[in-house]
Amino acid sequence: MNAEIIAIGSELTSGAKLDTNSQWLSLRLAEIGIPCLYHTTVADDLNANVEVLKLAVGRADLICITGGLGPTLDDLTRHALAGLMDVDLVEHAESMQHLESFFQSRGREMPERNRIQAMFPSGSEPIVNPVGTAPGIWAEVPRGDQPSCFIAAFPGVPSEMRKMFLEQVRPRLPGGATVIRRARINCFGLGESAVEEILGTLTERGSDPEVGITAHEATITLRVNAHGATEEECLKKIESVEGVIRERLGDFVFGAEDEELEDAVIRRLVESDLTFATVEHATAGLLAQRIAHVPDAAECYRGGAVAVISEDSLKQEAESIRSRTNADFVIAIGAEAVTTDGTGRMSSKIPLLLIGPDFERSEIMEWSGNPAITKSKAAKTAIDALRRHLMQSER
Repeated sequence: MNAEIIAIGSELTSGAKLDTNSQWLSLRLAEIGIPCLYHTTVADDLNANVEVLKLAVGRADLICITGGLGPTLDDLTRHALAGLMDVDLVEHAESMQHLESFFQSRGREMPERNRIQAMFPSGSEPIVNPVGTAPGIWAEVPRGDQPSCFIAAFPGVPSEMRKMFLEQVRPRLPGGATVIRRARINCFGLGESAVEEILGTLTERGSDPEVGITAHEATITLRVNAHGATEEECLKKIESVEGVIRERLGDFVFGAEDEELEDAVIRRLVESDLTFATVEHATAGLLAQRIAHVPDAAECYRGGAVAVISEDSLKQEAESIRSRTNADFVIAIGAEAVTTDGTGRMSSKIPLLLIGPDFERSEIMEWSGNPAITKSKAAKTAIDALRRHLMQSER
């Protein structure tokens, strides 16, 4: 069985809103062994909706639809499904009762337009929405000699869609022959090509587990996808390849899944009962902002300052804030110096300093890549210096 996900809404095709439902559904389907081969986004146009559905039925065994089930004139999913199936919309008494009860419980009169939400293509059935007004739709569309195509239509509200899928649709789906599990391993200090060279054949297409490489603001993420007959088999494959990755990349690996560099540093500082502070010029408080999002930051972060700092006074500023906060370590980020070569390409240099008990490390971060990520890379490079120092101290 394979799947296609159709996200309906002019707010999506216009770029006004981001489609996160398709991503979530793809991950949940993969967990039960149903690969998603297509993502389709279509505007609120009835003819376009019907054409997209016809195409999807011809190439997918399961279609998940999000959006277009509300009461307004541009909510056309039920009409598109009726057009696809060549049937009329008929009222479902229990769904109408649910709608009326929903509004009565809130002391409001149900608008006449909401009655459309209790209308379903003949031959389909409702998917109850326990937290909203819009029921979903479950249908099976015959395909001649092929098995029928299953269709599940959900409201576009993520919290409603997720609950309805997990509780009512997933139990109906036949699990595929293959289970898929995923893991992410995060690295810093190397570029994509360097990581790929070190990992060698591990990143070859068609491998199982498959290891993909993505980069975001100088952080490299290795995405490991494992296929197997059971979850246990997948997890063993992931564990095996993760061991190879960590062995080959060493200290460049700092965490897994959603962990950021600041998470790794603060965890080590808390465990060692150590503290730190920051002083920033070029990054204008960006490093402090990243730190503030870590739940345990208050246990070890003594505060920070944003100041205009000359290269000659960087150490003086660092020592000053260390004295004021009584922190064990101070991360200092100096002013950015930008130069442009004959081709117009910009190059940036930012001095970084880490001081601690009887310890000092300074470097110049040079960057000629995308200028939009210069400050983020500087903040990450600065806190990564503390991470590496703490790791060396533990050895």
